[in-house]
Parts: sequence; C-alpha cells; structure tokens
Amino acid sequence: MTSTAGTQIPDLRVRGLGFQVGGVEILEDIDLEVPSGHFLGIIGPNGAGKSTLLNLLSGLLHPTAGTIELEGRQINGLGPFRRAQLGVGRTFQTSSLFATLSVFENARLSAEARLGGAKRFWHRPSLDDEASTVARDALEVVGLTHLAQWPSASLSHGDKRKLELAILVAQDARLLLLDEPMAGVNTEDVPGLTDLIRQLHSDGRTVLMVEHHMAVVVGLVETIAVLDSGRLLAQGSPDEIVANDEVQRAYLGQPL
Repeated sequence: MTSTAGTQIPDLRVRGLGFQVGGVEILEDIDLEVPSGHFLGIIGPNGAGKSTLLNLLSGLLHPTAGTIELEGRQINGLGPFRRAQLGVGRTFQTSSLFATLSVFENARLSAEARLGGAKRFWHRPSLDDEASTVARDALEVVGLTHLAQWPSASLSHGDKRKLELAILVAQDARLLLLDEPMAGVNTEDVPGLTDLIRQLHSDGRTVLMVEHHMAVVVGLVETIAVLDSGRLLAQGSPDEIVANDEVQRAYLGQPL
C-alpha cells in the first residue's frame, strides 16, 4: 500500500462519480473508498447501475462526473488495457473466454499480455517460456490443471468462472472486479467457487463483487454498498445492511 505524509492511500477511491447518457443519469454522485486488501460487495435491484459502476472502474466506460483514483492516481482517462497493466482485473456476467481456445491457451494469452503486451501475441508460443509457466501456475491456483487442454467452450459454468479467475491470476490483477460470478453456476458448484474467491482475497487482493446471491455476499465480504436507481443507498457491514429498512424497501420489501 502506498502512503503519503503518514496517511494511507486507499487502493481505490471514487468521488462524486456519475455517468449520464442522453441526459439520463445512470449513476449519480457515488462515493466509495476501498482500502487495499478489502472485500466490498455491491448489491441492488436490477437496473440499479451495478454493472455500469464496474464498467467505469475497469475503463470500458468513462465517467461524465467525478473521479476514480487507484493508489492515489487519477485514472479517469485510462482505457481497460492500461488499467489492467496497473492491476485492475474484470470478469463479466456472461463468459468472455476465447471459446475455441483451450483452457491453457486462454490463461497463457493473459500471461502474454502481462509480460510483453500485444506485440508478443505474434510470436510462436513455447510451452517452456515464462508465459506458459505463469499460465500453468494460475490454472493450479484455481484447480483446473487437469482440464488444461480442454476447449474452454466445453467447460461447465462453474469451471468457466474458475478459468476467468485464472486469467486474472495470470494477469497479476490486484484489484478484482467480479460481476455476478455465481450467474449460471450450478448450486452444487457454488461452495467451491466461493472458497476460491475467498482464497484469492486472502492472498492479498482487493475485491469488488457484484452478486445477487446474498448468502455468498454475506459469507465473503467485509462491507456492502447498496445501489438503488443509480445512487448509493447505504454502506456498512453485512449485519448492518441486512437490518437496514431502506435496503429492504429497495428490494420490494423482501427481507434479505
């Protein structure tokens, strides 16, 4: 963690963040401060702006108001690749894997980008080079070594999520932005995937996770931020959020 004048700088700081399309506010005046190594869950009704927030943090979208700082540096104008180089990794609700490539090749491409940038993609791959070693290590972390030569399209939803996490490990991402990692995953695979995310956090990574599966959220995160209609409705510990009347009303009166 970086520090200045004796004050710790959060891994991620968002101030007055807003995103507007055609005069419509999708997100408005979002303030978040996520210390290094913290685990923040982001919840809210459909259409609350959760994925938009992750798109802004990862550089897929650029804010129309406010600032995003990573380790004290404003990154508003940086695109996804540059942010990835700074340690920001992102997964999506739907699979973003190269379906025709093997599990190993997907992880190796991520390692190539980390080690040498796009120019190295044109080199003939070697199974003994650094990128291959990084890829194998990443697959071992997530438990997919035995499926390394399988085409990624043949994986179960749960294993696809694991491969997406392996790609972030190969990238050496320190800030993980996880968009509904349990989406499409069979019930019996949820505990194993939950344990893997917990392990990645325990290894020293900062995690922001959007997730509808409240049992997973409560079991993993340290704090929860609740979005509703593009604004930050509440933020606190899981116990505080579960007991919050405003949050329950945002979920149509259903207890969390």
